[in-house]
Amino acid sequence: MKSALFIGRFQPFHKGHLEVIKEILKENDRVIIAIGSAENSFLPENPMTASERFQIIDECLKEAKISSEKYRIIPIRNINNYYLWFEHVNTYVPPYDTVYTGSEIVKACYIGKKIKIKNLKRKFEVSATKVRKAILENDKWEHYVPKACADLIKKFKIPARIKIIQHTMDQTKYNNSSF
Repeated sequence: MKSALFIGRFQPFHKGHLEVIKEILKENDRVIIAIGSAENSFLPENPMTASERFQIIDECLKEAKISSEKYRIIPIRNINNYYLWFEHVNTYVPPYDTVYTGSEIVKACYIGKKIKIKNLKRKFEVSATKVRKAILENDKWEHYVPKACADLIKKFKIPARIKIIQHTMDQTKYNNSSF
């Protein structure tokens, strides 16, 4: 059985991510979807919790009629040590043959390992950053994400969270003075 790893923050999961998963499943029997930086939430670049991201990905794959037998979703905490990162990731996920990534740092972490690296090239003019920015600026964003994702983002009140987080960051993250 051929397995592949697809790791990302999925903040949020969008149509580009879904298309990558479909492509991976054309070449592999199953895909392990690793939710990176699982410990981060309520930050401008990471507004959603790992649980919210897990639910969104799962619902989007169900909506796309991808059998749950074909994928596993696994949250992974980040470590800030790239030398140890490869081993850290592999303590959480089942064995896999190939990693699919567009990240240069992820590629560097796999050099010299016995795992194939498949380079991802962006096929869609969408990124999670673009989606978050559209939400923040009250622009249309729903067309960037699968319907199940848009529905859950609204249910979890992520648009309001993104705006509150952005508005308060000067007071919380970047201001060392006490309140």
